[in-house]
Amino acid sequence: MRTRCPACGATLSLDALVAHDGAREALAAVFKLSGPLGSAVVRYLALFRPETRELTMDRVGRLLAEILPDIQAQRISRDGQVFEAPLESWIWGIEQSIAARDSGRLKTPLKTHGWLYEVISSYRPTAGQVVTDGTPRLTTGKQPSRTLSGIAALEDFKRGS
Repeated sequence: MRTRCPACGATLSLDALVAHDGAREALAAVFKLSGPLGSAVVRYLALFRPETRELTMDRVGRLLAEILPDIQAQRISRDGQVFEAPLESWIWGIEQSIAARDSGRLKTPLKTHGWLYEVISSYRPTAGQVVTDGTPRLTTGKQPSRTLSGIAALEDFKRGS
């Protein structure tokens, strides 16, 4: 059975895909990502595809191996600073990257993940979220309960803040 990746454009048989080391590693990495994030990462990989060629499975595997640890840690390092990178920031950053490509602000094919990391480093939770300790929390517009405020203060104390 022949398959074609909708993002990277690679075409090969499913048997060859599983037998190829780079392809197998890429599949394993993608399977660790699920839902909207997995879909976004697959679209992101298309930003690395040269206009006249397909991405090799080895390249796809390397690209995924470079970002997967940071996705799982939900933290990135950029210009010597560490930034919290919750899963929502990855999806947002990828969407920003694709929008920039579509508007002509981002030249492809990308060579590194630098542009994405720069965008993620500027991520701020959307309206309706408050970040006090790096964890987005939805706000309800109500005064916070004293019990929840006390628990948050204990958590901050435990972390040494």
